[in-house]
Amino acid sequence: MYIPKYFQVTNINEIIEFIERNSFATIVTTKKGKPIASHLPLGLHKHGEDYYLTGHMAYGNPQWRTFETCDDVLVIFQGPHGYISSSWYEHENVPTWNYQAVHVYGQASIVGEEELKQDLSELLEKYEKQRENPVLWDKLSPQLLESQLKGIVGFKIKVQEVQAAYKLSQNRNEEDYHNIIEKLQEEENLNSHPLAEAMKKIKNKGN
Repeated sequence: MYIPKYFQVTNINEIIEFIERNSFATIVTTKKGKPIASHLPLGLHKHGEDYYLTGHMAYGNPQWRTFETCDDVLVIFQGPHGYISSSWYEHENVPTWNYQAVHVYGQASIVGEEELKQDLSELLEKYEKQRENPVLWDKLSPQLLESQLKGIVGFKIKVQEVQAAYKLSQNRNEEDYHNIIEKLQEEENLNSHPLAEAMKKIKNKGN
């Protein structure tokens, strides 16, 4: 990923927080030289000094079979993004697009049934525990779980390289920066408000 120096993020704790908050990812591999992708929720785990991404996909999805033949898997995590109008600047300039993205490169492998069950249990815990009537692993019938497990394949990706970019107008002057935040807050686009909050957050860190 091309990352100008203004936008590069290297703080591992910040990157981990971003991945956990934006865990619905795009996994890219190649099949006979052609890129293929799947869109899946992933978990992030640390074992010793190593980080792993974990997830599952349908057995009928041919992508999991490429894990054995691909040296590298690319996983893309994306945060809020949006159009930045040049009318929001103090001086004449061109419009742009702000975004947050993390690219993770690693080696993928298929996991066994017990490891898959553990990962699914943790996935349910993450997304269900705050709900009024959480449906956790131990509340589902063994018959249902057994039938569903037959239709999926679990995998893990050992993280080998991470690239992170937050393109959030850091190269603009103070007046333009605050004006962009205000204009984004006025927009009705679904991503505009989270994008404004992301800009506020990195500005506060800088101060």
